[in-house]
Amino acid sequence: MMPIEHNTLAIDAGQTGIRVRHDGSRIRDYAGIRTDLDIVPQLVDVVEQFCAETRLAVETVAAGASGLTADEARADALLDGVRHLGVTAAFLAHDSITGFLGSLGPHEGAVVAAGTGVVTLGVGPAGIARVDGWGHIIGDAGGGYWIGRSALEAALRALDGRGEATTLTALLKDNFSSPEAAYVELQTNPDRVRLVASFAKQVAAHAESDDVARHIIRRAGVELALSIVTALGRAGLLDEKAPRVSWAGSLLTGVRLHTQFEAALWKLAPGVVITPPLGLPLDGVALLPSLTEDNPLRSAIYVARSPA
Repeated sequence: MMPIEHNTLAIDAGQTGIRVRHDGSRIRDYAGIRTDLDIVPQLVDVVEQFCAETRLAVETVAAGASGLTADEARADALLDGVRHLGVTAAFLAHDSITGFLGSLGPHEGAVVAAGTGVVTLGVGPAGIARVDGWGHIIGDAGGGYWIGRSALEAALRALDGRGEATTLTALLKDNFSSPEAAYVELQTNPDRVRLVASFAKQVAAHAESDDVARHIIRRAGVELALSIVTALGRAGLLDEKAPRVSWAGSLLTGVRLHTQFEAALWKLAPGVVITPPLGLPLDGVALLPSLTEDNPLRSAIYVARSPA
């Protein structure tokens, strides 16, 4: 891993939570990013809150954010918003970039970042390939929200008599005033994405003894593996000898899902080498300021600096 710059604030902004670290040591956690709102103002708020709480000097802000689009990736706006705090440089990237760097460093391969959502990045001789990351409504296959939503749907089907009986009906009974009211309570809950994604761990636990839950976890593993293989192919790495793949985020730390993911991956691409992450996505964020110009990922990082 490359060193980070002095007085650097690294921000890993996910939908489940935002983690902030100052010069590799001081860590604080904040509420997750809202992808339905402008990203940069939320990052500015986090920097201001951190500085107010800690009184630490910050010269460089580096951020990896979930849901960041090219139109929103305005490092200049981020710098303008925090310049009054003494910040002189801002680095901004999609969390697929920082997740990749945290897991494989500045090397070729593919990384699936799986938490509330899912995005996969491949880097190879054919360039950078991003797969999925299209949000919880139309994408993020195999992610935490995808798993939670699949479980709720299966539970409602079971209650209706349209589907197989499942212990997943406990999710409806334990988390809502009644199974019948679940859909209304979700629709009116501004935190519904994180709530649904939080059910993923419970689904994995139910998979120990429930066929319906087991099938959902198996499908999630296949979706994550398919994204990895697709990214490897588009990046020109499937024909390479033993391409390296890894993961980022909390979802694949679960044993049952990880086992299904590895089994599906080796079936789709027997030659891949699955390596544990070198570090955390936050470590990848901290690498943004020192990534060299010849690295393919450098073109996907947005930078703003104050005049000397």
